[in-house]
Amino acid sequence: MRDQNLFKDKVVWLTGASSGIGKELSIQLAELGAKLVLSSRKEELLQALKEGLPNSKEHLVLPLDLTRSSDFESALNQVIAQYGCVDYLIQNGGVSQRGTAADSTETVVRKIMEVNFFGNVLLTRVVLPELRKSKGQILVISSIAGKFGFFLRSSYSASKHALHGYYESLALEEEENGIAVTIACPGKINTPISSNAVGSDGQKHGQMDHNQEKGMPVEECVSQLLNALSTKKREVLIGNREIKAVTLKRFLPALFWRVIKKQSAT
Repeated sequence: MRDQNLFKDKVVWLTGASSGIGKELSIQLAELGAKLVLSSRKEELLQALKEGLPNSKEHLVLPLDLTRSSDFESALNQVIAQYGCVDYLIQNGGVSQRGTAADSTETVVRKIMEVNFFGNVLLTRVVLPELRKSKGQILVISSIAGKFGFFLRSSYSASKHALHGYYESLALEEEENGIAVTIACPGKINTPISSNAVGSDGQKHGQMDHNQEKGMPVEECVSQLLNALSTKKREVLIGNREIKAVTLKRFLPALFWRVIKKQSAT
């Protein structure tokens, strides 16, 4: 059972806070008494989110573009000036993909890696000294696509695989400094991630996939995320039947490949 006071008055910095899993994390954490640093590129959405949260004056809107790593130090300075510490860093910001490997342009491939991997880990690198002081925690929102490749997700899947390698290493290195790392792998969750995904030419996919529409409610996903964070799980799979594919690949790989190629890409 989760300690209901665990997040009370803790400073939680969330990337990708303006929609989907990040938005719902903000709502549930605010209800648990956390002080939130809300980051994404969409300042207006962040402001609207903040105003609707409990104790809205306790939260900070901090617009951030994960492709602009030169801004990370100044962003951290603003957080420290306001709160004096960072207790949790939730790395949720990212972009998904709906395009084949053959058709995706170099620009698209590089953008996905820049946002999902480089921006993510370089922000962690900047915040790490503060997390050492607070003996804090990092929650990394990966994906079930971080466990195996799938149609129309080549660069997205690659970026999530890369996060696993980085954060598994970081978790081992920073354990002696009191830092815990949880990697979360959501499957099909009912969020706008498919609408905001980039196509082969870099344009927005612009439509809700059937898989997302029929996916786990985002409220349930976030409840499970917070349980995993509170118990300091190293890794957590969240979703419905689709997460069984991870076990299938591990123990019956030949069967996994026969099954996975029959699944709908959208």
